[in-house]
Amino acid sequence: MRKFLASTIGIITVAWSVSAVAEPVNNNNNAAIKDPHTVNADGPSRGANSFTEGEARGHIEHAGFTHVSKLAKDSNGVWRGTATKKGHQVPVAVDFKGDVTTGHR
Repeated sequence: MRKFLASTIGIITVAWSVSAVAEPVNNNNNAAIKDPHTVNADGPSRGANSFTEGEARGHIEHAGFTHVSKLAKDSNGVWRGTATKKGHQVPVAVDFKGDVTTGHR
């Protein structure tokens, strides 16, 4: 019985230590990983953008905009178009991080 108990405790200890090591560290130092629907006032960031037009539209709509139109990806990898918020049509952009920007053309 003691051997069984010792073996069981040993297995549990090893399993616990492995799971503690395997947990990912998230210190939020990666600028590309953010809340996917942030409204960024500093303007869009250049970079390779893997969002589809539908995904870019979803980011814009989730940020509170409606009537999203004329979306096109520019040479800097930024999706640009127009959208309406609070009754005003404004230029919008979605960069590779998913940040939604207004007023920058």
